[in-house]
Amino acid sequence: MNWSRGEAPPWLDVSRETLARMDAFLDLVEKWQPAINLVAKSSLPVAWERHVLDSAQLFAACPESAIQWVDLGSGAGFPGLIIALMAAERRPQLRMTLVESDKRKATFLMQAARHLGLEINLLSDRAEALAPLGADVISARALASLSDLCPLVARHTKSSGLAIFPKGAQTEAEVAEARKSWQFDATLLPSQTDPAGRIVIMKNLRHA
Repeated sequence: MNWSRGEAPPWLDVSRETLARMDAFLDLVEKWQPAINLVAKSSLPVAWERHVLDSAQLFAACPESAIQWVDLGSGAGFPGLIIALMAAERRPQLRMTLVESDKRKATFLMQAARHLGLEINLLSDRAEALAPLGADVISARALASLSDLCPLVARHTKSSGLAIFPKGAQTEAEVAEARKSWQFDATLLPSQTDPAGRIVIMKNLRHA
């Protein structure tokens, strides 16, 4: 771990051009940070690993057949815009929808997408207020507990779809709590960027 800015760990299979676009996106985050407070200020010195690589690792769980990826609470664009940058190179058929109710952050996301030449769909509303989106893949990073995310997954994911959530040291406890109200298949993968973290891949979600 402790990857320097612009470095690609062995598991990150992208071109130098895509790495450069990720770095350019991080420049935008830093530029807008004083006005909007997009990420925790303390995370900026390690933003490449803490935000960019932490987001990029989720791409590996995306099925090759996926067409629609929906990122809830996109905030500063992690993981949504990072996934969109990777998909532009490796999965051009994948469409990215960002959901962000904060108008200032939504403005940043659209400006960043334009700057990077990305075609995205931006919905500036709360996820629970939106009509079902029919996602093949749904993601959310640091948005809510699994128990609170489950209703959103049920609302916006196809029956054949899956959810990908990066979680921290309390992952197992969150899964156990969510199972009190929901049934689902869950795969927990080790995080590439957080020794205590896990990636939760959730499928076949239904009410308990």
